[in-house]
Amino acid sequence: MITTETKNILLIGYGNPGRLDDGLGPALAAAVEHKKFKDITVDANYMLTVEDASVIAENNIVIFADASVNGPEPFSFKKIEPKSALTFSSHSNEPEAILGLAHDMFHAKTEGYVLGIRGYEFDEFGEKLSSSAQDNLILTVEFIFSLLETKDFSKYNES
Repeated sequence: MITTETKNILLIGYGNPGRLDDGLGPALAAAVEHKKFKDITVDANYMLTVEDASVIAENNIVIFADASVNGPEPFSFKKIEPKSALTFSSHSNEPEAILGLAHDMFHAKTEGYVLGIRGYEFDEFGEKLSSSAQDNLILTVEFIFSLLETKDFSKYNES
């Protein structure tokens, strides 16, 4: 098991900030980046790409943060397992598949987690979050700041 002192964590916030609540992942990434945690690397993108696998492999833990269309409020957080995928799309790569690439191509042992932040408005253009999504983001920021300060993922590793 990785000890608290040696955990390097990567947080990838992804989504399209120009599509209202789809920007929740990048908004969370910006909040974490602003806090400047020790041993935490932050990245924000429109989508996950196969190139993310090499960066993931350099870390002990990766957190994939994205907006959730139907998930629980205010957010969900769960451990994921790597999945080998034979096909990739430039538009839709699952976190499990990117984590699987890190394991398969780079022999990584990185643990993966998905953080789904509940959003509500996705069908229009605009660089703003709905008020309900903003409320969910505030609660998610409190959760992730606490988690990144303690680096204690043990209760999320239970089946």
